[in-house]
Amino acid sequence: MLETARHEGRRRLKGTAVLTVAIALYSGFIVWYFSALEGVEYEELFQEAPAAIRNAFGIEALSTVEGFLSAQIFNFVWLLGLGLYFAYTAGGLIAGDIENERMDLLLSFPISRSRLLLELFTSLLVPIAVVNAVTAGVLYGLVAAIGESIDPVALAVVHLLSVPYLLVCAGIGLVFSVSVDRAAIAERAGVGLVFTLFLVESVVGGSTDFEVLRYLSPTNYYQPTEILVTNSYSVTDTAVLLVAFLVLLAVSQALFRRRDI
Repeated sequence: MLETARHEGRRRLKGTAVLTVAIALYSGFIVWYFSALEGVEYEELFQEAPAAIRNAFGIEALSTVEGFLSAQIFNFVWLLGLGLYFAYTAGGLIAGDIENERMDLLLSFPISRSRLLLELFTSLLVPIAVVNAVTAGVLYGLVAAIGESIDPVALAVVHLLSVPYLLVCAGIGLVFSVSVDRAAIAERAGVGLVFTLFLVESVVGGSTDFEVLRYLSPTNYYQPTEILVTNSYSVTDTAVLLVAFLVLLAVSQALFRRRDI
């Protein structure tokens, strides 16, 4: 049972380690930078920034360690960076195996296409889980090392609630992956759509005329700044992301079952 998932998960360990170390090093730099700029009025620096920029990167309460980490790490790395990364990775999940003819071998196993797709996708849980778990511990330790404090519960929640968001981004890439034969096309399409949705939520977030458009973007349902700064989050928003992911997964399975390989 789950042999394919375990095999694919092991194949992702090296890439996961590199990604985790890179994010940990970046987090260390951001925490050090916060301590080096002690006394600077961060809010005044961004007072003239366009509303779209402030919305995109959650620029709020930058004089606190929670607000600074939210803007520099979670709104930048998690919402944008990792969102694009998992959309790109999932985009090559099926299309890549079709392109290099590895899919013919996988389909020869006594396993349904739906289950095969699910097990291949499950391998993405390895980097999602490791990056979140390691970075949470690193951030907590680094913040304590500079003499600041951060609510461990809020820190755990902001990482935990990022999982549904990242699954949706990966789900978008997966839909493209089962729809085309070339990995490059699926990867670029997934990245392009996730980035477009990120921009849509950022640009129309403060506009009443086009406010309805923000509800199409997964970034609208994951707000790291609110979680870290005000310790508030919406269970409904998390549920929306989970439902969206399940819909994307179901659509991907339906398309994969019906396509000719």
